[in-house]
Amino acid sequence: MDDVPRFEAVIGFYPVEDLAATRDFYGRDLGLTLERDQGRCLIFRAGRGYLGFCRAEHGAAGHPQLMLTLVCDDVDGVYRRLLRLGVETEGAPREDAALGLRHFFARDPDGYRVEVQRFTRPLSRA
Repeated sequence: MDDVPRFEAVIGFYPVEDLAATRDFYGRDLGLTLERDQGRCLIFRAGRGYLGFCRAEHGAAGHPQLMLTLVCDDVDGVYRRLLRLGVETEGAPREDAALGLRHFFARDPDGYRVEVQRFTRPLSRA
């Protein structure tokens, strides 16, 4: 079908309470590039996609069931870096053979669960 759109990237937007703390965590701590500061929203590049964070309205930041996953070859290096910077994690990186990945979890300033992972088994192209 010739009319099927070919999307180039994705941006997920998340509400946050403190844009400065968010800028520090995702920019300084995780090393993501800030692509655009829109005043009330920040957009960071994450590989071939983007993460957007906007100032929360009505206290909607940090929903406990939302999780952001960043895929990276050096999971252990990111873990050591975050520990050195005093970022709280939920434990050391571990292998999950059933899911085919190595990963760990941390929390961002708004309480979002941030997973850093590396696939140990290629994703299927289904």
